[in-house]
Amino acid sequence: MGIVTLVGNPRDGSRTLAVAVRAAEEIAKGTGTSAPVDVVDLAGLAAHLFAPGPSSGVEVALELVREADVLVVASPTYKGTYTGLLKAFLDRLPHRALAGTAALPLLVMGDAKHALAVEVHLRPLLVELGATVPTPGLAVLESQIPDLDGVLAAWAGQVVPQLPFRQEVSA
Repeated sequence: MGIVTLVGNPRDGSRTLAVAVRAAEEIAKGTGTSAPVDVVDLAGLAAHLFAPGPSSGVEVALELVREADVLVVASPTYKGTYTGLLKAFLDRLPHRALAGTAALPLLVMGDAKHALAVEVHLRPLLVELGATVPTPGLAVLESQIPDLDGVLAAWAGQVVPQLPFRQEVSA
């Protein structure tokens, strides 16, 4: 099973990136996947994403996202929703490009009042692209980041049984 993490934070080395990678690793552990988690960090692609011409880096990132079996899509919460950087990247995918992909939305936020944004804003975008989005998405408060293990374990425990491929078969 190929697990890819897509991070829409415009800052290099962000907390969102750290949380998303840990979340994807928890999903991999729960599914018995031994392959490494691939990461698409849009912070390094932002200049190319908004450039007028094509970019090989962006094209490689789009292909990696299209080929994922499981896609963890993470963003900080800006203005009550995901970042424009994430939206600009996902807008480059064609209609139903994520068909056959299980997408797991994740938002990192400073205040619990934004917790529904993961379900109200990010989930519909992923569904529109054809992804299957097992419930629930993950809303992580910045205050939870130091003690994230329990939050991630509980979330993965709910999500993993809903994924189409739960165990990797060893030869």
